[in-house]
Amino acid sequence: MDTTERGNHETAEVRAKLSAAVERAKEVCQRLQDQTAAAAKATDQTIREHPYQALALALGLGLVTGLLLGRSRRD
Repeated sequence: MDTTERGNHETAEVRAKLSAAVERAKEVCQRLQDQTAAAAKATDQTIREHPYQALALALGLGLVTGLLLGRSRRD
């Protein structure tokens, strides 16, 4: 096998590996999108079922975050 044939063979192998990696990445991306959509739907449903609790939680987290950020700026 001469150098050109060996180079072509190696190029084909690299392209095949790259193509397989891209396909795996697409599958992972699609799975993550599906999981994210399911989580968003579940979150939306929970907030619609318990709006006041969700509001209280958001208010509490905002308050704690504000206190921590304000405290770190004074130090």
